[in-house]
Amino acid sequence: MPVLTPTKAEAATARPNEVLYVDPAGQVTEAMLAEQMPIEGMNSVFVADLLSGMLAHERCGVHLYRAVAARSNNPMLKRRYEEFGEETLHHVEVLEGLIASLGGNPNYVSPTARAVHGMDSNLVESTFLVNGALDVMTREMAMLDAVFLAESMDHANWQLLSQLVDRMDGELRDTFRSAVDEVEGQEDEHLEWARTTKARLVMLQASDSTVATIGLATEELIARVQNWLSD
Repeated sequence: MPVLTPTKAEAATARPNEVLYVDPAGQVTEAMLAEQMPIEGMNSVFVADLLSGMLAHERCGVHLYRAVAARSNNPMLKRRYEEFGEETLHHVEVLEGLIASLGGNPNYVSPTARAVHGMDSNLVESTFLVNGALDVMTREMAMLDAVFLAESMDHANWQLLSQLVDRMDGELRDTFRSAVDEVEGQEDEHLEWARTTKARLVMLQASDSTVATIGLATEELIARVQNWLSD
């Protein structure tokens, strides 16, 4: 089972600094990272930090998809969120397996991962802040926007990793390429779906005056929203 929140119980490690205390049992240094994941011809510490940041983003993506799937009023959106959430959970497994195969610790939390987690946590939180304060369609758009932003970063991450693989040699290249080939196509699909669905929702709302009707009962609006985007 993939880990979604690395903690001491999962043998999580981190590099301490002047503002971050890490229990001695969980401390790692740059020298230790370079020894754990030796990558000939590359900055091993940077690659370890990069993979840790990518993994943090995928883990937060699972939380995001679960959050929006539970609160969407549109059956098609809900179904897609659940489907992409399961695929994102598998992406967590792929990255964990890749890091472990290189000799690294999948639960190493790099400085990059900490920054990514902070940004992504705010993205997930933003979808809850609108509850009760906005109309149904605005909430749906806010959740879809959060998915679009998350998938934009996902797409960029895997695209860059693919480019990095082209600079590798031998078995290491094959290991990375296998992971990229397994995931990159799904990330392309996720981003394109979020982009086109956002466009469709904007066009639907812009051309349907009843959405802006004052006094339209919430139940009526939800019923209308459920019929939008139906397959």
